[in-house]
Amino acid sequence: MQVLGSSRFVSPIKLHRVLPAVRLEASAVAAMPGDNAVTTRPVLLFRQLFEKESSTYTYLVADTAHPDRPAVLVDPVDRTADRDASLVKELGLKLLYVMNTHVHADHITGTGLLKTKVPGVKSIISKASGARADVLVDPGEKIFIGNLFLEVRPTPGHTKGCVTYVTGEGLEQPHPRMAFTGDALLIRGCGRTDFQGGDAAQLYNSVHSQIFTLPLDTLLYPAHDYRGQTVTTVGEELQYNPRLTKDEESFKAIMANLGLPYPKMIDAAVPANMVCGLHEVLQSSRV
Repeated sequence: MQVLGSSRFVSPIKLHRVLPAVRLEASAVAAMPGDNAVTTRPVLLFRQLFEKESSTYTYLVADTAHPDRPAVLVDPVDRTADRDASLVKELGLKLLYVMNTHVHADHITGTGLLKTKVPGVKSIISKASGARADVLVDPGEKIFIGNLFLEVRPTPGHTKGCVTYVTGEGLEQPHPRMAFTGDALLIRGCGRTDFQGGDAAQLYNSVHSQIFTLPLDTLLYPAHDYRGQTVTTVGEELQYNPRLTKDEESFKAIMANLGLPYPKMIDAAVPANMVCGLHEVLQSSRV
């Protein structure tokens, strides 16, 4: 697919390697050819949840056709950990993983708190983030949720460790496809690139090569929105995104002149999010 306004591209990664740590979780494994288990057609349960203080979206994804009703949460927030744990329980789901798209600077992740509230749940973040988690993922790995799966695509530039989680390609996977873009791509915008190893050129090429190459009807779900919007598509952003429709040099100039204030939560959020949001717990345990 030709992308408008792009001066150079990075070839899309080949998403084929299955995440070993996730494969070992029996309830997260889709039956493979030759297995004794009977593979059931997955049924997607999806919820978009909102945390108003940081305008953060958290996403719940589950396969309700699987006997275990496995689920994951993407980008949970500490303030709403009780809400999320209660919803998982009410819906009769087994929460396998709490996942972050990157090390957030505007809120403290809920992964650590959720690990204390839901027995057996594991945290996931990219290896490139340098953060601690139970499972560190690399580009191209797959995270199974029953017979659904998410592909890991590298989208650095907002931070060095940003990834986008994309629903799988196949007849039994959700259609249109869905992508959880974190702060790399927002609705009619993108994440800032002036801290945490950010790089405007890298972000431009990440979005164009890893997100804009998805089908035009792919639903894009960001980690934040500040104007009441909830979802967009690849086709919409290719046409209407005021930053990423520009050529790379124009994009870099825009990002260099945003004049944004220093994030008010960054000094508390980043140290906590480097350890699954349990910075205060870890600190108190050392006293």
